[in-house]
Amino acid sequence: MQNKLRGGIYGLLIGDAVGVPYEFHLPEQLPHIIDIDMIPPKNFSRTYPDVPIGTWSDDGAQALCLLASLLDCQKLEPVDLMNRIANWYQFGYMTPDYQVFDVGVQTATAIRKYLLGTPVMQVANDDEHANGNGALMRVLPLALWHQGTDEALILAAYLQSHITHAHLRSKVCCALYCLWARYILKGMVINAAWSHAVTILRQYYEKRPDELEQLEFFIRPDDLERGTGSGYVVDCLKSAYLALQEPNYQAVIKKAISLGRDTDTTACVAGGLAGLAFGYEDIPPVWLQQLRAKELVEPLLIQLIEGL
Repeated sequence: MQNKLRGGIYGLLIGDAVGVPYEFHLPEQLPHIIDIDMIPPKNFSRTYPDVPIGTWSDDGAQALCLLASLLDCQKLEPVDLMNRIANWYQFGYMTPDYQVFDVGVQTATAIRKYLLGTPVMQVANDDEHANGNGALMRVLPLALWHQGTDEALILAAYLQSHITHAHLRSKVCCALYCLWARYILKGMVINAAWSHAVTILRQYYEKRPDELEQLEFFIRPDDLERGTGSGYVVDCLKSAYLALQEPNYQAVIKKAISLGRDTDTTACVAGGLAGLAFGYEDIPPVWLQQLRAKELVEPLLIQLIEGL
């Protein structure tokens, strides 16, 4: 279990950090998949040339905000979580250099409204076109920490999403991802865990037509052929699924990044589950060495492991 939990958290952070230099590039603009690495090839034009190699972005920072909040409050407390995310946005909390270089539009809008005094449960846009992956990218620690029922985990995933991404589709994607993570953590292989998570949601949504509609007609969990690496929450989830068909952690990350576009988030979302599935030992040691600010991560991991 400790191996899986370490793999999950470090898998998320390293996926994010490996993906950062390639963000916003189209697939055809990227190096060959063999050459995708924490340190990009010399002739490749990095997205953030001033950000040191091995630095996680908003994905990893907000995931650590969530983990720290859960461990301190011993529940999902929206005000505490939003305070931490606002501290990240303003002051670089949970970042290697106190430097914020990437933030999603929806998340930034929600934070600014919160800082201006809007109640935390009212800051997020719930428009159908506001379905970015900003809540999905940070939600994994909830699944690792949570010890309640599947229904309680679904509702907690909704609440976690609501503070920045309030549309039902984002919430259902977060719930599906959390259940997927939970059953990988319990020992299921990746694809079986996905199928089991989908089955649980279908049963739970039998008397919830709005949620069932989001699952069946917009997320379409049985239609898994495509993934384009975009920032749309459904595409991000399916891109991660596509990457997770690879046989080991490193191959998952390279595949996720090779899709292009939102490379750090696709690699973060896929990498957390790859770390769970393949274990901490499967993460390349050189990537672990290159990851910065592990002193921010270790105390949280120790607390998480002791709590379980």
